[in-house]
Amino acid sequence: MAGLAAAARARELGTRPAVLEKGTRAGGSMLLSSGVVWRHRTLEEFRTECPDGEEALQRVVVERLDDALDWLESLGAVPVARETGNPRTVGRRYDPRALTQVLVRATGDAVLLEAPFAEAQILATGGFGARLARERGLLLRANPWSEGDGLDHGVTLGAATTAGMDEFYGRVLPAAVPESAYVSAAQLYARFALVVDDAGRDLGEPAWHESDLAQRLPGGRAWYVVDRRALREEVRGRAVADLVEAARAAGGDVRPADELPFPLPPSPKLAEPPFVAVRVRTAVTHTIGGLRIDERARVLDGRGAPIPGLHAAGADAGGIFTGGYGSGLAAALVLGRLAAETALA
Repeated sequence: MAGLAAAARARELGTRPAVLEKGTRAGGSMLLSSGVVWRHRTLEEFRTECPDGEEALQRVVVERLDDALDWLESLGAVPVARETGNPRTVGRRYDPRALTQVLVRATGDAVLLEAPFAEAQILATGGFGARLARERGLLLRANPWSEGDGLDHGVTLGAATTAGMDEFYGRVLPAAVPESAYVSAAQLYARFALVVDDAGRDLGEPAWHESDLAQRLPGGRAWYVVDRRALREEVRGRAVADLVEAARAAGGDVRPADELPFPLPPSPKLAEPPFVAVRVRTAVTHTIGGLRIDERARVLDGRGAPIPGLHAAGADAGGIFTGGYGSGLAAALVLGRLAAETALA
């Protein structure tokens, strides 16, 4: 999202951009997402949700996202829905493949595939999610090319990094699944489940978005145990029973809870037998920490001064969602456009 949005805006401003894409196809992790681009309803809610993030950057996202979504539509992107399905958030849903195609066209088909990393005015390499997942023994739920090239380059030039370098936005999956199942196989019903570790200890309640739980599973592994009542609940238009079956179809470990090798603690969530247990594993979608930037997307050095000619957007830019959860696509869209405007000013 960030690189394509930056290039599309740069072309709109009269230049001929080049997008150096490390991967074999355009779209990065945006192409693998649910396509929902959203913001918190107010800056105050954003601050509450992500208390350690940079307020100035959060303000930019809140104030500029709606115009940026209108801009996408001016390029030819057609929303699948003009709401997110969550009363806490405001935004629009797009088909990721169609949105990618629209943005690639808007760049003037300037995407060069399988291009090695090179110096650029705007860094948008997707953070270091692949590297983080590998180092921690976690699954990856994103493109496999985001190894931290942009981060490393910025640091070499003297860039500062933000807080939250150990944080990430993640989901839980039943197993390593193909990219096509990153959305459909995600297990998003922890609020209805008893979540236990491999010793049967209750891991507590998740936040509304459940990304926090993915970060705190011991060793990136746990069990979701649900009763008959929970199977009838709905999450994003799908019954929990359907999500459990998606786990089974993906090759996950789905079994009667009485076959677990430990006793379950008492829980009001287990009121209506039979109980089903689903093995889940943490999967990294994108990193939260990254290069420090200002509200014009300029990369900053350790003194807080802009590094001449260097900008960052997307997951290469850290400090926006520190301590919480927000829309990576929204920040990438807003700051990608802003980076182009700043670079060409």
